[in-house]
Amino acid sequence: MSRTVTVGLDGSPESLAAAEWAAREAGLRGVPLRLVNVWEPVPEPMGRAPLLGADVEHEWRDRVPRKAADGIRGRHPGVEVVVGQFFGAATEVLTEETKDAELLVLGSRGLGGIGGFLLGSVGQSVVAHSEVPVVLVRAGEQATDEHLRDPGGDPSADTPYRPVVLGLDTDSPDDTLIGFAFDAAARRDTALKVVHGWSPPPHFAHGIPERPGLEAERGQWEAVALTDVLRPWRQKLPSVEVVEDSRPGKPAHHLVDASREASLVVVGRRVRRSPIGAHIGPVTHAVLHHATAPVAVVAHG
Repeated sequence: MSRTVTVGLDGSPESLAAAEWAAREAGLRGVPLRLVNVWEPVPEPMGRAPLLGADVEHEWRDRVPRKAADGIRGRHPGVEVVVGQFFGAATEVLTEETKDAELLVLGSRGLGGIGGFLLGSVGQSVVAHSEVPVVLVRAGEQATDEHLRDPGGDPSADTPYRPVVLGLDTDSPDDTLIGFAFDAAARRDTALKVVHGWSPPPHFAHGIPERPGLEAERGQWEAVALTDVLRPWRQKLPSVEVVEDSRPGKPAHHLVDASREASLVVVGRRVRRSPIGAHIGPVTHAVLHHATAPVAVVAHG
């Protein structure tokens, strides 16, 4: 089976926005788009109630993916669209379906006018357990949001893409995470902005007497460390313009700021084998709650 861009689809506005984003991404990658529609088991008391006849229920099950697939085929004629319908627990089905996917796309309700994503239990669990990158897309996301405005200041999908933003920890860089971000920027023919936040010298937090020039020295050291990590990737993909942004402060705050001018934000999720189970991590968690652009969460070792 060929690799796909897979999207969870339940007919909600956020899942339909995710499906449109996924169709555009499938076009960029030249792979099929797979729409996954999951019907979860009905609780026993409701299951016994004759709310819908079998024929009506079957019609409702088919209508959402069929209508979505027909619309996407019309708007994205170069993208092959396949539909998978399943009955079971959404978290388990979506996680299983990623085995043949290059990435999984999920929709999320936006947090009002402040940006960010409101993840339900299914989304949180899938993000925390998926072995392939998971992209979160808010309801209302449009193709024009990924592009620069035209010379007249109007939204346009015909202008160049906004930069891809990568959050990077130079103490533990990972090739899977960096490679995903470089690939995303290359496919969009846009710049890659790499954001690295670092903690200021101790005297800022603990009242230790300040040594002149200490913060400047730390800043230079952090900037050099970022350059060193990215050097082999610049050599490997010289066509990608790389903008390095190393500054003191919390990484999540810097990434949220950068998301306002980004087409995609890429963050990592370190895979940890722990008795308490998988988790997303504080920086990624904060970015998901406050970023205004689609966010790709990339699992890495």
